[in-house]
Amino acid sequence: MSFGFFRNLTKPAPSPVEEREHVVAGRTLPLRIVENNRARRLTLRIDAGGQGLRITVPPGLRRGEVEKFLHRHQGWLEQRLAKVPDRPQVRPGIKLPLYGVPHMIVHEPGKRGTVSVGSDENGPTLVIHGERVHLPRRLTDYLKREARREIGALVERHTAKVGRKAKAVRFKDTSSRWGSCTSDGNLSFSWRIMMAPRPVINYLVAHEVAHLKEMNHGPKFWKLCEELCPDTERCRAWLKKNGSALQAIQF
Repeated sequence: MSFGFFRNLTKPAPSPVEEREHVVAGRTLPLRIVENNRARRLTLRIDAGGQGLRITVPPGLRRGEVEKFLHRHQGWLEQRLAKVPDRPQVRPGIKLPLYGVPHMIVHEPGKRGTVSVGSDENGPTLVIHGERVHLPRRLTDYLKREARREIGALVERHTAKVGRKAKAVRFKDTSSRWGSCTSDGNLSFSWRIMMAPRPVINYLVAHEVAHLKEMNHGPKFWKLCEELCPDTERCRAWLKKNGSALQAIQF
């Protein structure tokens, strides 16, 4: 297989992205090879939850260089992936964090398909009604509703402080980032962040809203981020340490 983006004077301009698979320690993972005009060297990244790999390469790099790079870093990949947490499947009887607090998932099929928060002798619960087969989707929809309500209010609060408005606020299930801000003011957030503690959710919103004014990660950006969320460093460290576990949960 050849990489479509490698330059060849006799062929049309190739695509900047190549998608394939790569086997690491018996696991077959999707691999994205992305050409970046600003890249001066190859960089390798493991997606959150160990769900895929990404290599960024300089323009015109030959296929052999990518293969050698992967071979050199095979041991590093195996070590890092060995530390990735298991990917628990959402099902009755397991605990799922909501705002950082573990809730036992309880299935009650006798009622209509809704989700409610409660508690029993074992602690907080998330009670999902309706057919068992629809449980993951109903829980996903619940987290999305919570995200719209909670994050929507935080966006309004932080945008008022920076004097900028968000053009739109969207919610996705992204594996490589928790949030984003486009140059025209569109904010996006992973609804999975609702499993994190409230201060971490607030930090994420403050981070993306700060980008409405500072589209970079320079000193001015971090100063603004700290003004919006004084607990930035602790929350940032929490997300870096625990984010992979949240991304690994299978809905």
